[in-house]
Amino acid sequence: MALSIEDKKQAIVELSEIAASAKSAIVLDYHGVGVNQMTSLRRQARAQNIYMRVVKNNLARRALANTQYACLAEYLSGPTMFAFSIDDPAAAARIINDFRNEAENLEVKLIALDGELRDTSELKKLATMPTYEQSISLLMAMIKAPLEKLVRTIKAPVTQAVRTIAAIRDQKE
Repeated sequence: MALSIEDKKQAIVELSEIAASAKSAIVLDYHGVGVNQMTSLRRQARAQNIYMRVVKNNLARRALANTQYACLAEYLSGPTMFAFSIDDPAAAARIINDFRNEAENLEVKLIALDGELRDTSELKKLATMPTYEQSISLLMAMIKAPLEKLVRTIKAPVTQAVRTIAAIRDQKE
């Protein structure tokens, strides 16, 4: 079904608005992926606040022209699906990396992170990046560890003295 001019304009505006606020973008070739699999992928994406859309390449080029993802425009060809991560830069990479086990036909064509084009082999690396909450907890653990060690070191002589006195008491009994 052909799109009317108004529908095309609306698609361009919608895609450019999403691209302007997205943290990362992944361009996929979905050729050969079943409808049920695509439905499952889109459902998972919605749950993670990932915008997924199939857009004609010419419309995508126009939509991405004035955004940080303009670097993708010159490489668009064939069947194209966009996955934009809105909150977490690695969210789309995680879902797609996991989904590729189910659908071998799903091919990653392009990856862009904050407007920089990345190699498609970096999908796995991007997918294993910690989330914001995980990063904060790792940072807090790194800050807390030296303090705990300092407290244990300060407390050690007192603890050792108490054990020595207890051993002497047990020996005399």
